[in-house]
Order: sequence, then C-alpha cells, then structure tokens
Amino acid sequence: MSDKHVIVGAGPVGTELATVLAAADKQVTVVTRSGRGVEARNVSRVAADASDGDGLARLTDGAVALYNCANPGDYTTWQAVWPPLAASLLGAARKTGAVLVTAASLYPYGPVDVPMVEDLPDAATDKKGLIRAGMWADALDAHRAGEARVVEVRGSDYVGTGVGKNGHVSRNLPRALAGKGVRVIGDPDLPHSWTDVLDMARTLAAVADDADAWGRVWHAPTNAPRTQSEALGDVLAAVGKRPVPVKPFPMRTMRLIGRFNPMVRELMDMSYMFTRPYVLDSSAAEERYGLEPTPWDEVCRRTAAG
Repeated sequence: MSDKHVIVGAGPVGTELATVLAAADKQVTVVTRSGRGVEARNVSRVAADASDGDGLARLTDGAVALYNCANPGDYTTWQAVWPPLAASLLGAARKTGAVLVTAASLYPYGPVDVPMVEDLPDAATDKKGLIRAGMWADALDAHRAGEARVVEVRGSDYVGTGVGKNGHVSRNLPRALAGKGVRVIGDPDLPHSWTDVLDMARTLAAVADDADAWGRVWHAPTNAPRTQSEALGDVLAAVGKRPVPVKPFPMRTMRLIGRFNPMVRELMDMSYMFTRPYVLDSSAAEERYGLEPTPWDEVCRRTAAG
C-alpha cells in the first residue's frame, strides 16, 4: 500500500500535519505556490499552483490521501480563489483515487444557539460560510456517486503554534505581552471554543486512514470553551504575564469602517461567532480514535511561543 501523502498548503495546519505524517514514516509532499514548507525527513516541497487540476493530479498520482489545508488569508479574495482550487482538489481525487481530506472551519453551520455537533445542518447565509458549505456539498455529492472518496474535519478558531495574525487570540498577543489592553470583535466574556492546530492535524491523519470515516464531517478534539478574555489571560499566564483589559470594538464603529474597508466588512459578516456562545462538541472523534485535545496549559504555551 502506498505511503505517499500530498498536502496542499503550508499554513499552521498543513505544517503540523506534515510533521505528524512524517513522524509516522509517511512520504509527504507539501504543495504551495512558493515551494515553502516543513524541512524534515520524509517531507518534500513542491512549488505549484494547486488550482491547476492536471498538475495537481500528476503530483497526487499514487498517493493514498490528498489533504486540503489551504486557507486564503484574505477573505475578500475567497469568491475568486476557492472555486477553482476546490474544483482542482476534487478533480485530483477523482482522477487518482486518493481520499480528499479537507481541513475546514465551522463557517458552514452559520449562526447557532446550541453546541455544534457533526449532524448540525449547514445553514450559513454569509458569503464565506456559503462557499465552504458549497465545497463540502460538491465533495459529498461526488462521494455518494462513487466518483471520489472524501472526508472533512472542522475545527473552531485556531490556537497553537504558528497561527499568528490569523488567530483571534494570537493576533492580540504582541500588544498584550507589552502590558497594553486589547480590543476584540464581539463580547469578550462569552464562552468560545478554540482548536489547537496540532489537534486538527492529528484528526486529519486519523480519518485519512479510516475508510469507515469517509463521507462525513468530523470535529477535531477541542478543549472546553474559554471566553476571549479568559483565553488571552491564560496564554499570558503561560509566560508569566499578568492579564490585560479586554474590551469589545464598538460594533457601530466597525460597521462604519466596514463601509470603506472590504476586509473589515468581511469580518463583520462573521461577527455572530462572538455575539453569542460558540461551542464545539468534539466527542465523536475523541471516542472513535481515542484522541484527546492537547491539554489547555500546553495549548497556551504553544500559542505564546508563536
């Protein structure tokens, strides 16, 4: 059986996944436009445009799994970037027989008032949620038609190593480490789930190797919820720093800025995640694979280390 695994994307999840697979003696190819990625035994890096379906299929030929760990950081480009990339990934899975394993967010669920479980319907109404929900719907249709093998792992907002400016906690760390107060989107005192990118990686590797897991969504093991204030305070405490004041951005001001700033406007479309409890239930994957979330104290240390 092949031990070749192809990862598209070298962000924090793709990086952790490459490390996890390489440590298990899998042969890993990391595909990015720049050719960057983990420098380690069993890992090769390729500079390529993953939106090129034929090229990606050639790179995936002979692989047991193709992982979608891409995550365009600029929300304003999603409508242009995701459709051809998603089509290329699914097409490569169709052509090669590699299982398509997608690292995804909770966006497809849209606003919720209950803890999120895997059989919750995808009911997003915002553009980014609809894009991600549509990608999964297309993949699932192909799976049910016997044209491809697919599985998706969803996690909440990322914490852990390498998240940086893409994380709601880590983006505020430089200011907080300097002892200055920070402002956040929404209510800083509502319970919120935070998923370590390492736990995303471990779950992606587990479902890729389990044919009975395919054709459905799984949630990555995630610790008990912490508010934005608590999470930031915990990360500061992990490096011996005192908590700092955490206040919300005035929503009226954010909406006004959003009229002129496309990125802020996109963020405001997702503000529902921080105006009500946003809690992830990951018990299904934990029970099936014997996985537990990385201990919260360790998560905080990893997040603080950057």
